[in-house]
Amino acid sequence: MASTRLVQIVHPEHGRRVGLVDENHLHLLSTYRSVYAFATAAIETGVKLRELLSTDLSGIVLDYDEIHELRSGWTFLPSFDHPRDLARSIVSGCANAHGAAVDPPKAPPWFYKGNGAHLRAHGEALTIPAFGISGAEEAELVGVYLIGPDGTPHRVGLTPGNEFADPALAAGDPRMLSHAKMRTCSIGPELVLDALFDEARGSVRVEREGTAIWSRDVATGEGHALFPLVKVERNLFQYDAHRVPGDVHLHYLGGSVSSYGDGVRLQAGDQVVIEWQGYGRALRNLIDQSGS
Repeated sequence: MASTRLVQIVHPEHGRRVGLVDENHLHLLSTYRSVYAFATAAIETGVKLRELLSTDLSGIVLDYDEIHELRSGWTFLPSFDHPRDLARSIVSGCANAHGAAVDPPKAPPWFYKGNGAHLRAHGEALTIPAFGISGAEEAELVGVYLIGPDGTPHRVGLTPGNEFADPALAAGDPRMLSHAKMRTCSIGPELVLDALFDEARGSVRVEREGTAIWSRDVATGEGHALFPLVKVERNLFQYDAHRVPGDVHLHYLGGSVSSYGDGVRLQAGDQVVIEWQGYGRALRNLIDQSGS
């Protein structure tokens, strides 16, 4: 079965919309203006989200190439969010080591990255703040969850992500790891519904002044990660506070490589490009070092 992939976009005149990806085209959906609203309707009605979308085409079709290349009045939103309250999107991650671990922990360690105010979309900047020491990308997949009315977590799908952080800060003092993780981060551009955390391969590169200065192949999934997704989810949602009806959870699922580990130091104006096979088009973000 072909994957169902969605994007969220916004226009200064037309507002926000949800688009169903069809190769070089985006079919705008009709009833709701956010994936959150569609997912909520699917949970409340018991209808699979994929089926709900298939009957909701508006008839409006947009040029996906133009939008993805940022040559349009339409721009991207994060591939999933809470459309009304930034604070109700909880962004976190699992220190899910890829490869053999010398002394693996008994439970998946997780960290907090912030809320919806920290989320960025394809084409937006990731900021090294004035108080930061460094900035580094990490190509990962992100679990997307919506908590149902009865407190049950529902996995909506998986989306590409850049788990941007400050590794120099953490390296200088491990007690500062929680501070190092509190940085802007990105997801998207596409959300893949009902995706499994199985074998996924891709690439990540850093471009400076239009030239790639570093690149690596990446791989993730349960064959590479220390913890299976079911264990990661059980550990994350064991807390009552993580099962508040209507909340969104975006959970980074771990990565294997970063340019920082290879000696690259990101600078303002650099671009980070992440692409996962089977997860649609590349996620591209500018690095900004002028924020506060």
